[in-house]
Amino acid sequence: MTIDPIVTDRLILRQWRDSDYAPFASLNADAEVMEHFPSVLTRGESDAMAQRCQDRIDQDGWGLWALESRDSGDFIGFTGLAAPRFEAHFTPTVEIGWRLRRSAWANGYASEAARAALRFGFEELKRGEIVSFTPSENLRSQAVMRRLGMAHDPADDFDHPDSAADSRLGRFVLYRLCAPS
Repeated sequence: MTIDPIVTDRLILRQWRDSDYAPFASLNADAEVMEHFPSVLTRGESDAMAQRCQDRIDQDGWGLWALESRDSGDFIGFTGLAAPRFEAHFTPTVEIGWRLRRSAWANGYASEAARAALRFGFEELKRGEIVSFTPSENLRSQAVMRRLGMAHDPADDFDHPDSAADSRLGRFVLYRLCAPS
């Protein structure tokens, strides 16, 4: 399936390329970037994740897109939409997520790319709601969620089944955004 990139003022959300795998592995090996995940990823784990992202976009026409700077052409991470693969009180659903290399933080890239992905989810996928979730300690991601206009209800917070063995991650907070009317 041919996928048109999503272009914003400063970014391109696009299908993955083989040349993205090495910088993605570097990003996933950075302990600070991966602070709110169970662990850093090995090169093999990172490559497998990138391949899954690429395959999902090929299959569905959407997913976790590679994120490229329009100015430099550099790969800076990913942003996009995914269907959680676990059961919870809010599934089935579509979630929005992002992961950027540290040098791309604090530039508004996550918010800019996420807004474009949300537009796609609401306009092209016709989703009535999109969610995002993160460990309660991940204040940076929660700040992005609030900038996107997402709402948090503490009654929605949950224990992520994939992190049950890692008490360091704690409870997860859930943010929701309804489609514009």
